[in-house]
Amino acid sequence: MPAVLETNLTGPAKRSGKVRDVYDLGDRLLIVATDRISAFDWVLPTGIPDKGRVLTGLSAFWFDRLDVPHHLLATDLDAAGLDLSAEDRERLEGRIMVVRKAEVVPFECVVRGYLFGSAWREYRTRGTVVGERLPTSLVEGARLDPPLFTPATKAEQGHDENVSFEEMAGAVGADLAATLRDLSVRLYREAADHARSKGLILADTKFEFGRDPESGTLLLVDEVLTPDSSRYWPVEAYKPGIVPPSFDKQFVRDWLDSTDWDKQSPPPPLPEEIVARTRAKYIQAFEQLTDRPFPWK
Repeated sequence: MPAVLETNLTGPAKRSGKVRDVYDLGDRLLIVATDRISAFDWVLPTGIPDKGRVLTGLSAFWFDRLDVPHHLLATDLDAAGLDLSAEDRERLEGRIMVVRKAEVVPFECVVRGYLFGSAWREYRTRGTVVGERLPTSLVEGARLDPPLFTPATKAEQGHDENVSFEEMAGAVGADLAATLRDLSVRLYREAADHARSKGLILADTKFEFGRDPESGTLLLVDEVLTPDSSRYWPVEAYKPGIVPPSFDKQFVRDWLDSTDWDKQSPPPPLPEEIVARTRAKYIQAFEQLTDRPFPWK
């Protein structure tokens, strides 16, 4: 099946993000993970077939595995209660989550177990990560023990912005900020232990949380521990100071960097080879983490 770049279901109101289409079912939400892929703050014109199914399948796997209340109710199409055509059912199979509504905390709860990405760039110039001073002489990809909690503001467009724990506490309250920090680090450790047992390093990840509007229970929401929200490295390729290959859109970013695209105008379509290699990486992450064959391979 070709990549699913857009859904338009009859009935419920829809809003769309970079990857997901979210439909309001009244007391619940229907989240559809499309095959859209973004890079450098642009949604690309070419999708990655079955990427959305990987994101949904891995999120469901982790929601079931982690010891934390969450918003997922079902991944079965019939649970949405919609009158779907045969074509809609075929396109949506494996890529939907029916979830509880939640009052979302307006911060990304980022946990970093390794010095990489924006954290590495800040450390290299200032010796700090989100203002927190780290030991000197660390190299790119160095393991951080204990892991760092580095919250970020949620941006509808463009980059999320890293903020200090104190800024987050000032916005949501000290008690909730401390709860989110401790819970995020615990979940990161649980996930990292599982990933390592499967030959993968969980370098960093971001969690999102919200409160059940009726009970006030804190829920893990959105996607969780997917290649879109996390950085996974193969254990055998890891060496501090050397950037290992990752299980995400690395092929896409590298190819775009090799072109003359100025990153200010609409991006070019992706070559078939880059699409195929990226799809294979997402599927490999699914199969390695879950120990299950990908159903749409």
